[in-house]
Amino acid sequence: MGIKTRLTDALNLRHPVLSAPMAIAAGGALAAAVSNAGGLGFIGGGYGEQEWLEEQFTLAGNAKVGCGFVTWCLAERPHLLDFALSRRPVAIFLSFGDPAPFGRKVKEHGAQLICQVQNLEDAERAIDSEADILVAQGSEAGGHGETRATITLVPEIADLLAKRSPRTLLCAAGGIADGRGLAAALMLSADGVVIGTRFWASREALVHPNMHQAAVRATGDDTLRSSLADIVRSRGWPARFTARTLRNHFTETWLGRETELSRCKAAWRGKWEAAWLAGDTSCANTFVGEAVGLIDSIDPAGVILQRVIQEAEAHLDRGWFK
Repeated sequence: MGIKTRLTDALNLRHPVLSAPMAIAAGGALAAAVSNAGGLGFIGGGYGEQEWLEEQFTLAGNAKVGCGFVTWCLAERPHLLDFALSRRPVAIFLSFGDPAPFGRKVKEHGAQLICQVQNLEDAERAIDSEADILVAQGSEAGGHGETRATITLVPEIADLLAKRSPRTLLCAAGGIADGRGLAAALMLSADGVVIGTRFWASREALVHPNMHQAAVRATGDDTLRSSLADIVRSRGWPARFTARTLRNHFTETWLGRETELSRCKAAWRGKWEAAWLAGDTSCANTFVGEAVGLIDSIDPAGVILQRVIQEAEAHLDRGWFK
C-alpha cells in the first residue's frame, strides 16, 4: 500500500504526506508517529524555545523528522536554526516570512528547504531562495494563514513552478483531513499534502483534552479568522496573517473590537493564558481549520495516516486520477 509521487521519491517516504509543524501542538511524539507510519513528521519550533525543542527532538528518538519555524520569529532568534540543524532533520519548514536569510545554511547542512507560501509573490520569493518544496497554504487551514483558497492557489502555483522551476516540488495545505483531500490535491498537480488539523486531533498531539473535545463537536462553520489571539498574547504577527480558530465567548466578545482589545490586553492576557492552561475553551482559542468538520474522533497519528492513504487509493483507483 502506498501512493508514489515525486515527493515520496525525494524524501524516501511510503506516503506523500507531511504533518504540519504546528507550534506547541506538534511535538516529538507526533512527528515520530507520522514518520514511523510512512509520512514525514515535523516538530513545530514555533516561537523559538530551545529547551522545548531539545525535549521534543529527544522524544522523537531515532525517527527521521523535520523541524518547522515561524520565519519572522526565527529572524529574531537565528541560533535556533543552528540548533535544529545540529539534530540532522530531514527538512526545515519555514512559514510566514522571507526564507532567503536561512536557505543557504539549510541546504549546506543537507536538509531539504520547505517554504510555505500563501500567494504567488511568496512563491516567487521561495523559488529565488532555492526551496526544494513549496507548500501552497489555503485560507481553510487552521492557525495562521492568509486569504487564498487551496483549490485555486495550488494549481496556480503548480503552473508557476512548471514555468520557472520544474524540479521544485509542491504540496497542498489547508482543509485536507482525509483521503478525498489527498486525492484532490494530486489532481490539482500537487506532489503531496501537508496535514495540520487532522494530526492536531491525534493522541500524540500536545493538545488539552478539552480542546480536542471542542473540535470533535465543531463543524467548519464554527471557525473564523481573526487577530484576537495574537493581540491578547502580544504576539507580533505581521498584519497580513490572521489565525483560524474555533469561535468562542472570547471571539464573540471582541471580534470587531480589536483596537479596544489592544488597549486593555494587559488585563486580559493573564486570563487568556490561564484559560489556555486549564483548557477553558470559552476563553482560550482552539487553533483548528475548516477541516475540523471532518473529524469525529481523536485517534493515533499512525491510524489517521493509514486511513487517509486507504481512502485516497480507493478514490484514485476509481479512475478519477488517470
